[in-house]
Amino acid sequence: MTFDRITIDQNRMNGQPCVRQLRLTVRRVVEAVATYPDRADLFREYPELEPEDIREALAYAAANLDDRVIELALTR
Repeated sequence: MTFDRITIDQNRMNGQPCVRQLRLTVRRVVEAVATYPDRADLFREYPELEPEDIREALAYAAANLDDRVIELALTR
């Protein structure tokens, strides 16, 4: 999967992944989605964001999480 809206620049925000070269990190977008479940509120708070920015930030975060299946021992 490619992330056209996610940029990484070592000279911006300490190299953290950002949305479209803005000073808005993927982490901040994910946190904002959790804080503002109503997208209208989120867009009022962050008017520079576009719906595709949010979708791509969430996809980027999900793609970069370590997702392992751990087998649990059965107890009887």
